[in-house]
Amino acid sequence: MEEQTIHLEEPSLPPRLPGEESSSTSDVSQIGISNPSKIPIRPQKIRKLSYTPAIDYTVEEIKPQSTIAEADASKAIVVSTTTTIAAPKTRRRNPSRSPVSLPKVIKPLSTAGEIAVAIDHLRSVDPILANVIDNHPPPTFDSNQPPFLALTKSILYQQLAYKAGTSIFTRFVTLCGGENDVVPETVLSLTPQQLKQIGVSGRKASYLYDLANKYNNGILSDEMIVKMDDRSLFTMLSMVKGIGSWSVHMFMIFSLQRPDVLPVSDSGVRKGVQLLYMLDELPRPSQMEQLCGKWKPYRSVGAWYIWRFVEGKGTPASGSTAAALLNGGIVVQQQFGQSEQVKQQQQQQLQLQLLEPINSLGNLGLLYCYLNI
Repeated sequence: MEEQTIHLEEPSLPPRLPGEESSSTSDVSQIGISNPSKIPIRPQKIRKLSYTPAIDYTVEEIKPQSTIAEADASKAIVVSTTTTIAAPKTRRRNPSRSPVSLPKVIKPLSTAGEIAVAIDHLRSVDPILANVIDNHPPPTFDSNQPPFLALTKSILYQQLAYKAGTSIFTRFVTLCGGENDVVPETVLSLTPQQLKQIGVSGRKASYLYDLANKYNNGILSDEMIVKMDDRSLFTMLSMVKGIGSWSVHMFMIFSLQRPDVLPVSDSGVRKGVQLLYMLDELPRPSQMEQLCGKWKPYRSVGAWYIWRFVEGKGTPASGSTAAALLNGGIVVQQQFGQSEQVKQQQQQQLQLQLLEPINSLGNLGLLYCYLNI
């Protein structure tokens, strides 16, 4: 008989993780050294096997993460889709704001029927102003000059009486080749000497050049000016040399026919408001905002009536002996038999007394031009 050799194999150890090899070998060697006759491998292995679930658990922890990652991939699309959808909503808000902000540039006062709407509104919100409205014809806003031409006119009329301003502006238009040729390129081609020959001072020439340069550089344009809201327009035009708040307000009211502009720095409007509401002192600009806030969104028309009210302080409202102008409060006495010349002199004197203190006589030329006085 052949001898059969029986080989006893140690039970295989469970697979170890890469980091566990040294620790397992260490444990077995320690056990073998402490008790070489007895090999408690199985209990140790059982202990190791008891650790296996921890290994499996770790693997299971990783698997759900990958599964979750796969599942979250679709959620991420949903999220990204939500984000993508939310982004257009944000983008849609900006266009939706532009239609909302566009009405800030409301219908110009030259629009048919807009003056009637404004007058009805002013009558309903301010009974005191309604008495002034009753004594004057409705305003007209029919200027159709391009913004650049109107702004050059505003500059040239500064600090000049009406006749002097009209004369210089007429010569300026002729020098440019006509109203259609009053454009930035033409103005920049004119020399200071040419402007001086028609009566334009060196300072005003620099103002004209600055305005033309801002147009030429794309900072301003007629199209931009027409489309800008009141606040932005005020800021942009105030950057032009020689154009202050009063000039901007006049331009917005009479050239662009903006309906809701209150010229708080105009002495005529301030004086008129003082008289209209029987105030002890000339109202400050901040007080003007409060006193005339009820006129919104037609403060331009309210200001127009205040100018007419101040203008008419020295003339009779009709042929009667007296005309009540202020809610029965202030009565302007007029005598029969006054000649037209005397009436005009009184009117001019009162206008100068009421308007000159703040604006100075120079700005009256442009105001008279706007009001067609």
